[in-house]
Amino acid sequence: MAETDPRRRIPRTDRLLALPEVARASASMGERVVRELVRAVQDRARSGQISPEQVEQELLAGIGGAGAHSLRPVLNATGVIVHTNLGRAPLSAAARAALQDASGYTDVEFDLPSGQRSRRGAAARTALLEACPAAEDALIVNNGAAALLLATTALAGTGEVVLSRGEMIEIGAGFRLPDLVASTGTRIREIGTTNRTHADDYRAAIGPDTGAVLRIHASNYRISGFTSAVPVAELADVCHRADLPLVVDLGSGLLEPDPVLPEEPALGTALRDGADLVIASGDKLLGGPQAGILLGRAEVVARLARHPMSRAMRADKLALAALEATLRGPEPPVPAALHADPEALRTRTTALADQVGGQVVAHEGRVGGGGGAEVPLPGWALALPEHLAEPLRRGDPAVVGTVRDGACLLDLRCIPAAQDVDLARAVRAAQGAGAAQEDA
Repeated sequence: MAETDPRRRIPRTDRLLALPEVARASASMGERVVRELVRAVQDRARSGQISPEQVEQELLAGIGGAGAHSLRPVLNATGVIVHTNLGRAPLSAAARAALQDASGYTDVEFDLPSGQRSRRGAAARTALLEACPAAEDALIVNNGAAALLLATTALAGTGEVVLSRGEMIEIGAGFRLPDLVASTGTRIREIGTTNRTHADDYRAAIGPDTGAVLRIHASNYRISGFTSAVPVAELADVCHRADLPLVVDLGSGLLEPDPVLPEEPALGTALRDGADLVIASGDKLLGGPQAGILLGRAEVVARLARHPMSRAMRADKLALAALEATLRGPEPPVPAALHADPEALRTRTTALADQVGGQVVAHEGRVGGGGGAEVPLPGWALALPEHLAEPLRRGDPAVVGTVRDGACLLDLRCIPAAQDVDLARAVRAAQGAGAAQEDA
């Protein structure tokens, strides 16, 4: 390398690490993370993206906006409430506080008055039973897929579960629920057709190897026209005459019927109609943390809890604390967004337009996360130029909207009103960045 090579002027790693600001960051973020930041800035100088004299300044700026983790908070302006790519349900203030309290030592499996070991997650279980009185017992595992796997494995083992072909669904990222069920050796007895399944199909399929009958709600799509499905109450009668448990996977976590989602089945309704076990995710319409929720008859839940697989799937203390706080605390963000007043949304959107420009347009939100398929949620959005979508995503806070028909649409349904000022600031910053690029 020639003496005049500018790369020789790049500051050494040890000198950069010795800077007071960098040393303080190492103490809070970890030395490995800080070394990676140093190396990244040096690499930018080596490749000519910045000059050697800019390395220190760029490093200090990068450390100021970095942390020990890479996840960034996002303002969800898509209008999709349970947005899987954005982490599904945002937690309530009560749930976030519970996470903080549970992050250290806690009495998750310890009875403080007696000094003896206690049942894990007893308070979260009690909160679930209070919220869904139709259930005799509850079990909490780490996610909805784990709940389904545990239920079918514990009840059927290497025997059979009966499942309608119309319910053999695939969800996001090519994940097929029948493949999950079969992964532990449980055999699926397919019955009926894609669009029509009758009670006699179930009766004919039940045999000595049948361990359970499974019902999966097709929540992320809808089949209409010449269709037929067996109501839960009728199917429960078929199962109980054969002395078999009926397992109903409803996924979305709606505890009781909601007029906004008239066709979305509820856990309490299915249990009252005779289901022995219902399954749901905690981070969808329930509005809590990622968790798999199993509710039902005490004897069936006990069989699942005794199965060795339940140990591998149990929920951690953070999920248990957040779930209890979700159920017992004030209304979480998900149901609040679901029932948002369209006129209030229009007022907020108009106020945003008055500050940053753009056009207020009608916009339909969605439940998302495999719930309320095709149900529109009337609302409003601010239409901005499409080129602002990228600087909004890159900004602080990051804002994710919807790009459609040459516009970037910002729907305020999922953004708390208290953060409207942050959204306006982010839009102005994106507009400024866009103007600077055009000038360049």
